[in-house]
Amino acid sequence: MLFLQVALLILFIPGGDSDDDFQEPISFRVILTTSFYNHSWTQNQGSAWLGELQTHGWDSKTGAFFYLWPWSRGNFSNEQLMEQEEAFYILSPRFPLIFQDHISQWQLEYPFQIQLVGGCDYHFGKALVRFMRIAYQGSDLMSFQNMSWWPSPKGGRRAQQVCTLFNQYHVLNLRIQESINDICPCFLLGLRDAGKADLQQQVRPEAWLSGGPSPGPGHLLLVCHVSGFYPKPVWVMWMRGEQEQQGSQRGDILPHADGTWYLQTSLDVEAREAAGLSCRVRHSSLGGQDMVLYWEQHRPLVLVFLEVMVPLVFLAGLAFWLWKCWKSPWRCCPVLPLERDPGSPSSSARLDPAQS
Repeated sequence: MLFLQVALLILFIPGGDSDDDFQEPISFRVILTTSFYNHSWTQNQGSAWLGELQTHGWDSKTGAFFYLWPWSRGNFSNEQLMEQEEAFYILSPRFPLIFQDHISQWQLEYPFQIQLVGGCDYHFGKALVRFMRIAYQGSDLMSFQNMSWWPSPKGGRRAQQVCTLFNQYHVLNLRIQESINDICPCFLLGLRDAGKADLQQQVRPEAWLSGGPSPGPGHLLLVCHVSGFYPKPVWVMWMRGEQEQQGSQRGDILPHADGTWYLQTSLDVEAREAAGLSCRVRHSSLGGQDMVLYWEQHRPLVLVFLEVMVPLVFLAGLAFWLWKCWKSPWRCCPVLPLERDPGSPSSSARLDPAQS
């Protein structure tokens, strides 16, 4: 249970009051993941996020925090930061012990992961939403509400058993409640104001079309790529005129190293129906103007290559054949045998010199 205190340490950063000078919803969350490979080998990873920006990381070997932005330190002094790092480093090994001590009781099987997510969501003009959740193998196990842990409906008996144990720590649960009610909102608003310039930046996407692996005879896989955009929310759809194509398959939004995002959306269509299709992109950086790419204007490089090279190869072959014919006509024009008069001597007979 001491690990739950660890999860809240990053939240213990004071933040000043802030004016609501922009009204976009924003959230702050701490994510702590422990991977259990066997009884003696575990690995911890920690990070903190303000919206879609990662603000903090954690080195599990040294216990040091990573401050990923100049404003990630908030209003903490160096002494306060050192205290938090030391506490985080000392307490973090306790978390794996809780689950390892209950491997059999909770029917846990190696390898597995436990993930804790805590924080708060802020929507302008609405009440703050605070949350603390624990997941097992990527599925919700339990959540914290009103001083108590509650099992997830999908967690089964295991979730009920874990909640029973965690609810025995009344003092710790009181500290959790105070932290997510008071400290997290102050830190979120202070951090939001400090990082406003980065949070409000707009990066226009680049978009292009390509053909994917053929889904089958007579079919094409049309792929629309959208890359390098920020912030993360984006709308991409294959269209026919103003009609959305319901067969559009949207992939996961993937991060680039520079903090921007990438997405591709594909459509399986009969080859004869590809004409008239377009990919439409909507993003906040586009100023209300959709980006539209038409499939008719896209020709895969392979097709362009074939369209150019095949005629060139044919013309080169024809030119070479004509040149050979000019140099050696007998190779190109067949020599027909002369008709022989039945009364004439054999063509194989030699002329008598005396007769000549």
